[in-house]
Formats: sequence, C-alpha cells, structure tokens
Amino acid sequence: MTKGTMEKQPRAVLDDITATLAEAGCTRDDVVKAMVWLRDRSDFPSLNAVYSDCFLHELPTLSSVVSDLLLDIRVEVEVAAYRPLGEEG
Repeated sequence: MTKGTMEKQPRAVLDDITATLAEAGCTRDDVVKAMVWLRDRSDFPSLNAVYSDCFLHELPTLSSVVSDLLLDIRVEVEVAAYRPLGEEG
C-alpha cells in the first residue's frame, strides 16, 4: 500500500506489479489486460499518464471503475499477463 499523490501511487503500484511479474518470469510487455479501481473519477487523467509511461510498447487493454476502496488509497491495479510456454523475456 502506497500513500502519496495520484502521480506517485499508480507508479508505485505498477513497480510492485513489475517485481511480481519478474518472479513469474514475465515483464510488463507480457501484460495483456489491466483492471483499475479509482477512488475519484477526476484521477483518471493522472492514472492514464502514468499508465502510458509504464507500458512503452503496446498498451494493454485497460478497464477502469470508480469505487469506494476499502483502504485509504486512491488507486488499485490488477493485471493479467500471458507468456507462451518456452518463451523467455
């Protein structure tokens, strides 16, 4: 869980996701879909800017919803990644 500005929170979350992907032998390039929960609709432009910076090649499909998150955070991100067996990153 990360505190801070809307520019810092999604970047920190995506950095944590990158570390988790690496443990599975994947990279951000293997992400095919992301689901984002935002506390406030007005945070979407900031999220979108960070999201575009973090995925340098093809942007994964992005679904976003506004939700009253259970924790004191502004954004939650979940990703799905796909890497065919035998392929290395």
